[in-house]
Amino acid sequence: HKSNILSHHNIIGNLGEIIASNFLRDQKNYTILENNWRFSHAEIDIIAKDKETLVFVEVKTRSSGKFGRPEEFITDKKILLIQDAANEYMKFVKHEWSIRFDIISIILRTEQDYDLEHYIDAWW
Repeated sequence: HKSNILSHHNIIGNLGEIIASNFLRDQKNYTILENNWRFSHAEIDIIAKDKETLVFVEVKTRSSGKFGRPEEFITDKKILLIQDAANEYMKFVKHEWSIRFDIISIILRTEQDYDLEHYIDAWW
């Protein structure tokens, strides 16, 4: 039954990323440039533009907050991987202006019932 758990986890994560992309586009007026951009062992969930700022967004989704807030599961190692991938992306697109790292934390009960927190400039 391990595959059922894994697929459930993936479905929750994918739904969370869709909700986060829609939120950034529709409510924050960000332009979504990439979803799930990969470099080496890192993946950036969402790359967007907030006016002239390039924003790298880590989305953390859980089905409950029972074991802690979703954003608490982001490790220092994960942050370093995201920063490495962000550096590669900036080289790739020749981006030389301001950047930012955001976190979107979602507790997803159903597709229509969720709590979303947007942490702007979460780390550097």
